[in-house]
Amino acid sequence: MAFWSNWGRSAWRQFDSGDASGVVELTKRNASISLTKQGAATGNLRINLSWQMRTSDFNSRARRGSLRHPLQMFKPEPVQAQGPALVNVDLDLAVMYELKSGSKGVVQPLGEFFGNLNEAPYIKLSGDDRFGSGSGETVYVNMDHKDDIKRLLVFVYIYDGTPAFDRTHGLVTLYPSNGPRVEIALDERAPQARSCAVVLIENVKGEMVVRREVKYVYGFQAELDRLYGWGLQWGRGYKSKV
Repeated sequence: MAFWSNWGRSAWRQFDSGDASGVVELTKRNASISLTKQGAATGNLRINLSWQMRTSDFNSRARRGSLRHPLQMFKPEPVQAQGPALVNVDLDLAVMYELKSGSKGVVQPLGEFFGNLNEAPYIKLSGDDRFGSGSGETVYVNMDHKDDIKRLLVFVYIYDGTPAFDRTHGLVTLYPSNGPRVEIALDERAPQARSCAVVLIENVKGEMVVRREVKYVYGFQAELDRLYGWGLQWGRGYKSKV
């Protein structure tokens, strides 16, 4: 852990990979992609979550509306009336893993389960972004150990703030070691949903397959666990105050 803790932001850039010129968007009709077939089942798979505060969403909508209807800018939005506590949101990127050895667990900001890239579970979380910065949150998966991996569930949960995924402009992007990046937008309206299973990465007879899930649930990790049959034990956790 000391090795990782001494690294600065610049150290993570060496894991940046993938062909930035191409983009594949996983949708309901185009729901899966094979990393093996595109020669990306080696090296490091980078998974990034980016989002925006709902204050930005409010401001951008206010500007758009004021162009056509100048008087509208003086009308308060319902969200504004609720107060700042309901405007900001903290999204977390996480991964449930199951290895061929039978080992199971989770890599996530809550509880500071940041993982390990060179040893089991071969997954590493770069850190916890609480404010929707440009870099967001990033998970790295060591695909050189793909034969040790059975399945990975990449999910996002709202740790704090109003449950409104469609208002956060959330985007999960996978950057394979080769080929185009893969994007999954979290823009579906799911009122009161607190968590979303985004993609499932499975080792299917030696082939690493990424499948779009985008399943919203009203609970947190335990509910996703039940949905996918992971069988972990969960307890309530809290982050330290900023």
